[in-house]
Amino acid sequence: MSLRRSFVNLAGALALAVPAMAVAAPLIALDSAVFVEKIKPGKGRLLQPASRLNRGDRVVYVVSWYRMGGSGGFTVTNPLPRTVYYQGSADGEEEVSVDGGKRWGKLDDLRVGSRIATPEDVTHVRWHVPAKQAARGAGEITYSAIVR
Repeated sequence: MSLRRSFVNLAGALALAVPAMAVAAPLIALDSAVFVEKIKPGKGRLLQPASRLNRGDRVVYVVSWYRMGGSGGFTVTNPLPRTVYYQGSADGEEEVSVDGGKRWGKLDDLRVGSRIATPEDVTHVRWHVPAKQAARGAGEITYSAIVR
């Protein structure tokens, strides 16, 4: 199961306002793929393209980004399907939201009512891609979730 998103113009989240100088927001293309992690005796952990998901499956989302033009950094935001709960990302640099994208932070710093937020509460995950990294032209962001 692969979600394809083409040529999405994302506002430069890290673009700085410079007097008398315009900064072009980057034009970004995103491509997402979903894999299921399987454990095979003697082979270890393998990732297979997700064609069918079952309760308890660990899934890995790979979001590939390509800068098609512009300059500066940008932000990639992914809403999580209600059928999964968030586990973590490969780099740990992400921010999460537990309220539909209104407030953002590290999971340990967020609350739902009077309790500390848990991975099951995460509704969105986002990454800030700084200008220096965006200048490379392409990259990948990975995160995992468990099927409810």
